[in-house]
Amino acid sequence: MAGSSAPAGCWLSIVGIGEDGVDGLSPAARAAISSAQMVFGGARHLALAVALVKGEAHPWPSPFSLSAVLAARGRPVCVLASGDPFFHGVGASLARHVPAAEMRVLPAPSAVSLAAARLGWPLQEVDLVSLHGRPLALLRPHLQDGARLLILTCDGDGPRQVAQMAAGLGLGASRLVVLEALGGPRERVRACRADGFDLDGVAALNVVALEVAAAADAPVLPLACGLPDTMFEHDGQITKREIRALTLSALAPRRGEVLWDIGAGAGSIAIEWLLCHPSLAAVAVEQDPARAARIARNACALGVPHLAVVEGAAPGALAGLPPADVIFLGGGASEPGVLDAALAALKPGGRLVANAVTLETEALLLGAHARLGGELVRIALARAAPVKGMTGWRPAMPVTQWRHVKDRAHAAGGGA
Repeated sequence: MAGSSAPAGCWLSIVGIGEDGVDGLSPAARAAISSAQMVFGGARHLALAVALVKGEAHPWPSPFSLSAVLAARGRPVCVLASGDPFFHGVGASLARHVPAAEMRVLPAPSAVSLAAARLGWPLQEVDLVSLHGRPLALLRPHLQDGARLLILTCDGDGPRQVAQMAAGLGLGASRLVVLEALGGPRERVRACRADGFDLDGVAALNVVALEVAAAADAPVLPLACGLPDTMFEHDGQITKREIRALTLSALAPRRGEVLWDIGAGAGSIAIEWLLCHPSLAAVAVEQDPARAARIARNACALGVPHLAVVEGAAPGALAGLPPADVIFLGGGASEPGVLDAALAALKPGGRLVANAVTLETEALLLGAHARLGGELVRIALARAAPVKGMTGWRPAMPVTQWRHVKDRAHAAGGGA
């Protein structure tokens, strides 16, 4: 690439540009823009770099597409991005199509880095949350007392929405800082309490910093499995807290896995599965329309609005679902054909956990264990309760739990 030090075979330069425009660019970044035959970017990015653009300027189309960039493979091309192109930027999208050896990335400080610098916050001690084009509910699990959060919003109303959410959850004393147009001539930093948000005219380009201060009775989500039952809206059809904690342990979530929660009831298993790690996915299958709607509300309220809810009866409702790494059978295990369908659908090496409280379902699990092996566990709990003016133990219904790992060789042979 003329005028630059790009390696041989490197046709694509991705240049991060900040609000300070060309003044903040390195010589290498300037050369990459000037020597490109085609320069792609948002209208704002192209305006910031206009003094350096010698080739054809191409604003991103609407709807967004990379097809024109990819069609220019082999020609000197430059793509402009905000700050660090690989921090919630176009770099990640391009890397899915362009080998690393064919591109050179010249990042600028991200808005998050600039915000941390203004606040004096060590980035390794901060939780980063992107709400750009994503539901506000995703913020919920991060609202831990004492946490420092840097939040990317998508418009000028984002900071107000964050403040209202925090105040509504008993976090009104949290300090909220809005940092606008960082690094440029229009930079502005303003602070207030979450319950006293009064900032107007917030720029669309903003980062929200939140120092969480929780009231004593604030419903902060515990970091361990086994949320209190009262955190879920339910009609009694819910895997109770202690059983749920043991069940999540048996399900053993691992990065990137997909769970099917069949007969999901209140959705508590699928919701807590998703809370374990942001890479996890889950589908809650529930035939009762009221319960299915309740699951969606619970998922949103507890910070996992991406839970997929399928209204329908298994096994028919299982058709077309994303392949399952792990399956939980709670309320639906005894329905005809459900257990066999779940075993058949499970990936080789996948895990199935089924809970039974009735003798009929227990017999089904005992038979499956006799055929396929696995582990059987009996869970018996008792809670202290008043007894004639004193206190005694009141046993809960025992749960029989079958834990099964699908054999890879058996699955390859066509069995369940």
